[in-house]
Amino acid sequence: MLAERLPGLLPDLADKAAMEVTAIHSLAAVRSSTGTLLRRPPFENPHHSATAAAIIGGGSGLPRPGAASRAHRGVLFLDEAPEFERRVLDALRQPLESGELVIHRSAGTAAYPARFQLVLASNPCPCGKASGKGMDCTCTAIMRRRYFGRISGPLLDRVDIQLQVERVSLADFGQAGMEEGTDAVAGRVLAARQRQAERLGAFGIETNSQVPGRTLRGELRLAPGTTRILDTALERGILTARGYDRVLRLAWTLADLDHSNIPTADHIGQALGLRQATTTA
Repeated sequence: MLAERLPGLLPDLADKAAMEVTAIHSLAAVRSSTGTLLRRPPFENPHHSATAAAIIGGGSGLPRPGAASRAHRGVLFLDEAPEFERRVLDALRQPLESGELVIHRSAGTAAYPARFQLVLASNPCPCGKASGKGMDCTCTAIMRRRYFGRISGPLLDRVDIQLQVERVSLADFGQAGMEEGTDAVAGRVLAARQRQAERLGAFGIETNSQVPGRTLRGELRLAPGTTRILDTALERGILTARGYDRVLRLAWTLADLDHSNIPTADHIGQALGLRQATTTA
């Protein structure tokens, strides 16, 4: 339910992005009912039994776009992520880095844009009862390691936010009216996107996720005191070089949401904490 709400938080697609998304969906035979440009970010939620061709793209003749390309400029949600074939999950590493999927077949090669937000969700263990105190869980430590081992380290290294979602308690049901509406959150996201566009326009990019590492450590380099905790994590091997850049991008996003002109040490610490949280969802 949370994942399905994510597209509602994203701004409408600009003309160029809308044309890209509409073209991909036309190639995949998923057409707009009105025949106009698709303006809302797409949401793809393939079943865990989906094949590599269904997720990445393929088919006889010239390869057709899969779920990853259809999610371009939107959200690709993989529920029960450890149940997907490992080779299918690992195939997502390329588009997460380049924003493009290149498919080679005997009939030819096709390149499709695939710049999406990947959301992975899983149970806390194979039986699903390890949340909270986990008293009813029947899984052994080996079973849990095998379960989460299906998601490779290189793929997890490309996941910027890793959160454990606790079980809803009875007290939570008494908090009706305290939640925030989609429109309010979407307004903050739009304001943050506008700040990013103004700052990054000179580099020919739109969002923090597209900023290359050389720019993060060059024109947008932060003061050494600000990144001290991040530098220490890199030196100790807690972070990879890729992870270092991804924490910086997330820190810039947190700063944009806070209406701050530049990330502070607190933003860096928060971004690093979000990345290192225990992941069962």
